[in-house]
Amino acid sequence: MMKKIVVNGSFDIVHRGHLELLHYAKSLGDYLLVCIDTDSRISELKGLNRPINNQEDRKFLLESLKSVDEVVLFNSADELENILIKYQPDVMVKGSEYKDKSIVGRQFCKSIKFYETVNGYSTTEKIQDIINRG
Repeated sequence: MMKKIVVNGSFDIVHRGHLELLHYAKSLGDYLLVCIDTDSRISELKGLNRPINNQEDRKFLLESLKSVDEVVLFNSADELENILIKYQPDVMVKGSEYKDKSIVGRQFCKSIKFYETVNGYSTTEKIQDIINRG
């Protein structure tokens, strides 16, 4: 029986922390679905100057990774939940920063695994570093 894994997030500027999380997620099963926020959802959540990379570019980049089997876009918590209901994941992987936070769609996943965030790898911090260099 195929073991299905799901990861969700913005994946705005993909960095080593993202790649390690995706490799870890893929190691847990047979098929990795990555759900990414639409551009409008990222702007709502992170501010009007985000995303840096548009949803088509982010989707293409993730689809090009060997650990990723499929990428879908979602524009709301309800849309993500509907994707999870249809997909029926065995495991959802989240970064360790979500351990004490509410996780959208948790109830539609058989289990949640937390990946220890790689120190120094954060999209927000990376963007701030680029701004500070300017």
